[in-house]
Amino acid sequence: MSVSNSGPGFLLMDDKLHPMATNEQAVQILTFPNSSDKIQHLQVFLRDQIRAGLVNRQSKGLEFVKQYQSGRRRYVCRSFQLYSDASNSHPVAIVLDRNSSGITMATDLITQFDITPREQETVQLLLQGLTSKEIGSRMNISPNTVKAFLRLVMVKMGVSTRSGIVGRFARSGEANPEAQAAR
Repeated sequence: MSVSNSGPGFLLMDDKLHPMATNEQAVQILTFPNSSDKIQHLQVFLRDQIRAGLVNRQSKGLEFVKQYQSGRRRYVCRSFQLYSDASNSHPVAIVLDRNSSGITMATDLITQFDITPREQETVQLLLQGLTSKEIGSRMNISPNTVKAFLRLVMVKMGVSTRSGIVGRFARSGEANPEAQAAR
């Protein structure tokens, strides 16, 4: 069974990292190179894969990796802590996306320039071609805060324009043959 490119993998887990819900793409990504129908206790296997591959072991708290590798494919891993008034548990949603916005956020650039998660989110939306006003609307912040995030990223990356940021990420994707193949 091959991993399809039809969409991102999605996992919903309880606060103890037990899978509550998944889509087929997430199962394929986490079980590769095996076929999910050949795994006897799929829920246990998925829980173990989540703990072994998605949890950032270098973090003191519960934090997830930014990138997950399944075979030769790399996936951008985004996690979302969910809150509910109905229960004391705090489920976590994970999205595994192979080709995020056409230009994959290069993990090495994020690490090299110490780009924070909110700055990453801002840059990701910038890479999708959104204006400061549109980015602010999506992130529930003012356009001026968006501009401040982008200025911080520009200073960190040593560029002077928004297109300089885009150019750096585009060049990092072209230098990476796997990112080029993902397009």
